[in-house]
Amino acid sequence: MRKIILSLVVIISFTLYSLYERQQVNNAVTLVKTSDGQENISLSPTPTSSSGSGLPPTRGKFKEGIYTGSIEDVFYGDIQVRASIINGKLDAIEFLKYPNDQRTSIMINTEMIPILTEEALQKQSSDVDIVSGATDSSEGFRRSLANALDQAK
Repeated sequence: MRKIILSLVVIISFTLYSLYERQQVNNAVTLVKTSDGQENISLSPTPTSSSGSGLPPTRGKFKEGIYTGSIEDVFYGDIQVRASIINGKLDAIEFLKYPNDQRTSIMINTEMIPILTEEALQKQSSDVDIVSGATDSSEGFRRSLANALDQAK
């Protein structure tokens, strides 16, 4: 009888833990950081298909608008970013898609997203350094952001 009860406790515990982990994955973090240093965190990214407003450039090297980069396949999923251009400068980057279905992916991307976002905003370019431990995701970010910025030229 003890073995049956113990087995049921283990099975129920595992089931509850699995449901908890699934909920955590669904609450993955998206970080949006503007060039003035403000950070905005969204719990559920909303992909869009906007591609820039077509307004002429004002100051800086980009046309004003919001540009959605290409979807880039990285080892554990897809990466896609959206770039906001204000006054001709890269003002904000939002991750629309990124690998977030495994605990390891969530941990890696939670660290990678702010690093790549900040560097891209500082450099006003997709030419950012690769984040150690997130090589594929970093390269996917670079390609998606480069695509968005190419649209803004």
